[in-house]
Amino acid sequence: MNTLQTLKRWVKTSSHPLAKLIKQLHLRAKNFEVPSVKLIYKPILILHTLICHLLSSLTRVLYWTPLFKTRLSNHSKHLYLYGGMPLVQGNLDIEVGNDCRISGQTTFSGRWSSKQTPQLTIGNNVGIGWQTTIAVGQHVIIGDNVRIAGRGFLAGYPGHPLDPVARAKGLPESDDQVGDIILEKDVWLGSGVSVMKGVTIGTGTIVAAGSVVTHNLPAFVLAAGVPAKIIKPLDTSTSTSPNTPQSSSHASTHSTENAA
Repeated sequence: MNTLQTLKRWVKTSSHPLAKLIKQLHLRAKNFEVPSVKLIYKPILILHTLICHLLSSLTRVLYWTPLFKTRLSNHSKHLYLYGGMPLVQGNLDIEVGNDCRISGQTTFSGRWSSKQTPQLTIGNNVGIGWQTTIAVGQHVIIGDNVRIAGRGFLAGYPGHPLDPVARAKGLPESDDQVGDIILEKDVWLGSGVSVMKGVTIGTGTIVAAGSVVTHNLPAFVLAAGVPAKIIKPLDTSTSTSPNTPQSSSHASTHSTENAA
């Protein structure tokens, strides 16, 4: 092993013609590329994409979705999981409505030290984006048609006490650190939005990306900032009927997952 390292060092640092030749040959081999002939590789790409999509769909339908549904306290119709199965931690009762779309990289967490089982209630036609964490201290209620973009965080409990001695002992947070979170129907949280315990966000309100919501927000406003503040009221005169077709709801959810 020492001999090999010595040889490498010699090739990198020596001005000897043989060392330079070995270095050039190594660089050429490392940077070698096969020509991308579209006539050959385009059909291979299409076939690769079709196979991956088929395997992903079969896994979702036959494995991830049935497994996750066994964790629910109700029967959710038309549940669409993409990218795997959400991680569920702690003691938690989960209810999911119909026509929901949830990223498999979502984490649902229940406060383990709660005297009563924490409750997570998700309404109909809800979209939850990738890497979202929902930490349920007591109750988290997500209304119909809510959209939560990627990296959202609903912090119903912190997981640790404020006192450093208690924290070092691994004790849980105190009850006054825990609170409910309510997202009323048609709320939209942009990417990276955090909602703290004890917060209710009113119907139709939009929270801009990267905001931290520490206080209640009324209905139909645009809020942004750290902490989030009301920027302006939203015009509701052009609101569509709540009976949105299913295809439109899925399209809206897909755009939300990639919202910035």
